[in-house]
Amino acid sequence: MPVANRLLVKGGRVVNDDCTVEADVYIEDGVIAQVGTKLATPGGARVLDATGKLVLPGGVDTNVHFQEPGAGCITADDFYTGTKSALAGGTTLVAGFVMQDKDESLEDAFERWKAQGNEKSCCGFTLHACVTSWDDTTSGELKNLVNKGVTSFKTSMAAETRLTDAQLLQLFGRCKELGALPVVHAENGDIIREMERRLAEQGVTGPEGCVLSRPEEAETEAVFRAISLAHAVNVPLYIQPITGRPAADVIATARKSGKLVYGEVTSASVALDGTHCWDPDWRHAAGYVTEPPLRADANTPAHLTNLLANGDLQVCGSSDATLNAEQKALGKDDFRKIPRGVNGVEDRMAVLWETAVHAGKMDENQFVAATSSNAAKVLNMYPKKGRIDVGSDGDLVVWDPAATRTISAKTHHQAVDFNIFEGMVCHGVALSVVLGGKVVIEEGRLLAAAGAGKFVPREPFGSYTHGRIATRDRLQKPDKVTRDPYTGPVSEPVQMTDGFGRQESARASRDLHQSSFSLSEMAPELPEVEEVKSPRSRPSTRVINPPGGRSTSLW
Repeated sequence: MPVANRLLVKGGRVVNDDCTVEADVYIEDGVIAQVGTKLATPGGARVLDATGKLVLPGGVDTNVHFQEPGAGCITADDFYTGTKSALAGGTTLVAGFVMQDKDESLEDAFERWKAQGNEKSCCGFTLHACVTSWDDTTSGELKNLVNKGVTSFKTSMAAETRLTDAQLLQLFGRCKELGALPVVHAENGDIIREMERRLAEQGVTGPEGCVLSRPEEAETEAVFRAISLAHAVNVPLYIQPITGRPAADVIATARKSGKLVYGEVTSASVALDGTHCWDPDWRHAAGYVTEPPLRADANTPAHLTNLLANGDLQVCGSSDATLNAEQKALGKDDFRKIPRGVNGVEDRMAVLWETAVHAGKMDENQFVAATSSNAAKVLNMYPKKGRIDVGSDGDLVVWDPAATRTISAKTHHQAVDFNIFEGMVCHGVALSVVLGGKVVIEEGRLLAAAGAGKFVPREPFGSYTHGRIATRDRLQKPDKVTRDPYTGPVSEPVQMTDGFGRQESARASRDLHQSSFSLSEMAPELPEVEEVKSPRSRPSTRVINPPGGRSTSLW
């Protein structure tokens, strides 16, 4: 057997989501063969010294956007630079997105994205498929994609071409039949469009408009609605990403009441707030534009971190979508045209370690859960991914909790000219990264080549997400009441008389299904937007009314 297929990681403390032990790890042919002390290993194995360090499962990032089109441009990082950066930060598996071109089938789009990833990726990748419309053809394609290893389907509730609630119910029901996981971007698109219009009318053109037009209420309402629809169908739901406190609290409350919902925050939302979007430097402000937006409330990052540490939220992804200055400048005169996206795939693990573990809010096991194990469970890849154990894939990180690194666009591996974490000093560094039993990052040097990483298919009906569905269906099955048929009198139908289909004789009883609510008519006019200074000089003050006025006047 070639020596290259054998690796012994020796002297470290092995950290899983449920325990930490002093142990060596022996990997053979890409799979962990032994974990323990005083291992009897074949001769000729390469030894990677981890003395005094932590040995973590390779990170799993559930939310990356490599070479992805949108808003008139394509994200700066492709599958090569994006996965290279992921490895540099300790992530060994990423989940991207299948996006259709015009007149392209979802299956053809999958084959195209899979080929692009296989050609360029340095680490393993899997894919969510984006569902932007719903009909019988799309429903049929979902089954074929599940057979090809795509078992999660994402839709945006904020997109201009979004699904109706009735279509969401159908999508959720189809996912349940197939054992797939529905994924949503949860923001109320109607609120966003109306707020964008009002702000534009009042002369708001800069990046602050991206925060003001997407208020927390838009996120909170959509999160609640998505959870309600999924619960009605009895299907698990994954929401990515969450940036607001109220929306995160809705998820936490729903889980406490037994709802099958899983929430993802991002490295940006647990470390930064949205006040950067009021910076007088347009490039700096635009660099922080993402969706849902980072919130102006300076207390939000700590709140999200606490929920993640407590298990009320489950995963920290990156939502990496890098855009250079000239790309962001497509919206220099109109905030609605600023391409949304920030970096994060390289710095995700270091940033969370700094803001959560180094800050004393999370221990090393909770960190592994948030950055690796829970993501692998959501994707139905655990324990092959997200765990260091016999039979698991040989993907791991030698992590030095005492080392420090200063984040900078000048030194990062990503193909973007800006870094939202610029100047942050992180305690905790990925010294070495092992992928499939091979050392691919060593002393900062990338040893993996483009094409070394391949598409990783997934199986449906994951136990972590779907394990309780059959039992709940059985317990919630309605009991049909057997009764004698009604034999009494039946009244004649009343003639319909008005354009709303209401009966003349029934007008005394209000029909609650007929609403006269109008978003544009009911909401009072927004106050004039005044020029304000950045509130970042007061980080300890909770922002009730964000700079530029209250984010919405609808509530």
